[in-house]
Amino acid sequence: MREIVLDTETTGFKPEEGHRLVEIGCIELVNHLATGERFHVYLNPERDMPPEAFAVHGLSTEFLADKPLFNDVAADFVAFIGDSPLVIHNAAFDMHFLNWELKIAGYPVMPKDRAIDTLLMARQKFPGSPATLDALCKRFGVDNSNRTLHGALLDAQLLAEVYLELLGGRQTGLSFAGGPASKGGSAGPVRIDRPFREARVFAVSEEEAAAHAEMLKKMKNPLWAVE
Repeated sequence: MREIVLDTETTGFKPEEGHRLVEIGCIELVNHLATGERFHVYLNPERDMPPEAFAVHGLSTEFLADKPLFNDVAADFVAFIGDSPLVIHNAAFDMHFLNWELKIAGYPVMPKDRAIDTLLMARQKFPGSPATLDALCKRFGVDNSNRTLHGALLDAQLLAEVYLELLGGRQTGLSFAGGPASKGGSAGPVRIDRPFREARVFAVSEEEAAAHAEMLKKMKNPLWAVE
């Protein structure tokens, strides 16, 4: 099962107000585990960087000036994510920006139900508890010491670990992990050595038989009576 853990950074909160994507980070998962394949790009938003946004991710107008436009990387991005489910923290925010950019670039927008929102997962699993990425990293013991600023690729990597924990950890099913196999790739027949014991005889004694007969005489139409 292939999934894509995804995060973005932007110049602000709403694309309708002229804000744009400035970074996309994607991590490929197969059966909930990272494969090492990733997609990462910085983007030129063709506008200035508001101080509030710069304080969050540290991406300046000068740094982004020579980076590609979204139109330049849209085909590679679409090819990388394919039709796989997208694992996103606060998915509504990222999906809104991505669909805005995809529409401008002439690509079909993505349905909202394609995204798996880990923010909603965390709130359902731990109602009333903080559900930020930092809070979840702390809860699950995921090392986020390098996260001094937000970054799409780093956050996607952290989210991949958090997502696995939200699902129940590295062994999410009820089956137990298999033991060591033989050289042929499968465990052979198990042999258990037990000491030999003679079969025990449970014969009825004459006294027991007589007592049983006396008891039957006291019963009306006993089922155990022998003709």
